[in-house]
Amino acid sequence: MRRGGLLYIVILLVGIIFIGRLFYIQILDNQYQISPLNNASIKKVYDYPERGYVYDRNGKLLVANQQSYDLMVIPREVKPLDTIEFCNLLKIDKEFFLKQFEKAERYSTRLPSTFVSQVSKNDYAYLQEKLHKFKGFYIQKRSIREYPMKIASNVLGYISEVNQNQIEENSYYQQGELIGKNGIEKTYEDILRGIKGIKHIKKDKFNKEIGSYKNGVYDTLATPGKDLTLTLDAVLQEYGQQLMANKRGGIIAIEPSTGEILSLVTAPSYDPNMMVGRKRSKNSVLFFGDTVNKPMYDRSLQAEYPPGSPFKILTGLIGLQENVIDESTTFTCLHGYKYGRRGFMGCHAHASQVKLNFGIYTSCNAYFANTYRRVIEKFETPTEGMNTWNKHVKSFGLGEYFGNDVHGGRKGLVPDAAYYDKWYPAKNWTATYTLSNAIGQGEVLTTPIQLANMTAAIANRGYYYTPHIVKDIKGESIDKKFTVKNVTTIDKQHFDPIIQGLFDVFENKNGTAHRSRVEGIEICGKTGTAENFTKIDGKRTQLTDHSIFIAFAPKDNPKIAIAVFVENGYWGSRWAGPIATLMIEKYLKGETSRKYLEDRMFNGSLQEEYNKQLDSLYRAEGKK
Repeated sequence: MRRGGLLYIVILLVGIIFIGRLFYIQILDNQYQISPLNNASIKKVYDYPERGYVYDRNGKLLVANQQSYDLMVIPREVKPLDTIEFCNLLKIDKEFFLKQFEKAERYSTRLPSTFVSQVSKNDYAYLQEKLHKFKGFYIQKRSIREYPMKIASNVLGYISEVNQNQIEENSYYQQGELIGKNGIEKTYEDILRGIKGIKHIKKDKFNKEIGSYKNGVYDTLATPGKDLTLTLDAVLQEYGQQLMANKRGGIIAIEPSTGEILSLVTAPSYDPNMMVGRKRSKNSVLFFGDTVNKPMYDRSLQAEYPPGSPFKILTGLIGLQENVIDESTTFTCLHGYKYGRRGFMGCHAHASQVKLNFGIYTSCNAYFANTYRRVIEKFETPTEGMNTWNKHVKSFGLGEYFGNDVHGGRKGLVPDAAYYDKWYPAKNWTATYTLSNAIGQGEVLTTPIQLANMTAAIANRGYYYTPHIVKDIKGESIDKKFTVKNVTTIDKQHFDPIIQGLFDVFENKNGTAHRSRVEGIEICGKTGTAENFTKIDGKRTQLTDHSIFIAFAPKDNPKIAIAVFVENGYWGSRWAGPIATLMIEKYLKGETSRKYLEDRMFNGSLQEEYNKQLDSLYRAEGKK
């Protein structure tokens, strides 16, 4: 066959293939068909739903909605206008006008985008009268948040405009729309936001609207967001925030039988209404820029502290589980525990010999140092002993993320053998190298919510439910993982002697919280004082200790477990203890009987202490 004939055949085959492909795409496959709804003569108008309302566990309204008005723009429809009059009308300057218009053009010349968000009601009324003069601009109604009780900003979060990354990741959102940021607004965004409705408006060749496209056959109605009921007790939350005035730290209260969070206080905090509307942008800069008070930093979830003496409870439980102590085991305490050639762990003055119960209610360092050492040295190698200890501690929810519905959080630290192998490459470390772990002053770090959860597990005699903040979703069930028991590695029978010791912390006259007992309530708890170090001018410097307290009540069938951290609060019974017992009394009785103590907590301030530390840091910076 000649070359010319072969060429014709190839051309014919390619033509047949090409025609066949076109037939498939245009007739058989609708993947590339152009929707009539994407036609330039069809305008989409969104109907924004109300976000779901949020209530506390008793039906108190925490988050509501208020009407808001956004000025929208479609750049290609904008006609020449009196810029000065337009800017005066909106109380903006020409620079802002140009910036916003350029931003809108970058997004799309034919799609609407937000030009000025959240115009006030007064400005809206005036704007409506004048807007006909400015083609391409129109008003879009939306709802924004409102907070009747002005509490729990760290729990609730806030809403703000989506950024470009969020638009690219999720086609649901358009430029200028709102999305949940932080707290439950972020965690439950898909549930709270609802579903936008869409109206399709037909336009003529002169770009004038001439009515609904095909009588609204493609239109959809907006679906409101679903309401949430939180586990939070609004009265208790508000009370906790009042107790933490002029202090830094956190309060976490949990219902042990369910894992429901009753209170999640961080201090300092802010009024959630300050992150609403056009003032949000300015306040956001102020709050996030405050590196001293850190109001946007949730200390109850994110701050990692040494747990101090409350951690001794786990040391005792692990000792009982590993059968290295029992209730009758005694240790000597001569103002502390001496180990090695020069090692010494100090302890306050009390009687000796020390048994478990006495060791708990007097918070004896020597008793728990001995117990810890016996646990590690029970095994053939420190590696095996340390990893066994690590397994027990982590079973109480420490050193791990909970994976719950509270936005944010840190995992803390529970060291294992591999951790110390990195510190000591020769791998020659022994139990005495890590002895401070016994009393919560070593490498162990916990967040306040982890310590509250640990307390709930002890109150339950060996199990806990993952702490969570949402109790009910209208029309839906909460995640099943919040109803599954997490069982610790400690057998149930070992909790009774520990709980008796925690009860005697209040009831025994030598107990470290004897003065904080509450008439008519059987409280079990543990005071704590955690040493606090920071680097100043490159040197490790000790600052005022943190005040810590954990407790649960009543002793049997407990209704509340709590952890309180007060930064630089000196010792556990000075600030954290009174705050914890007042919270317990408020929750169980609905009122408090110790007005003098309540007033001291309300009016007490640690601001002078914080200022001293700040001055030290500034002086150190000045030397450089």
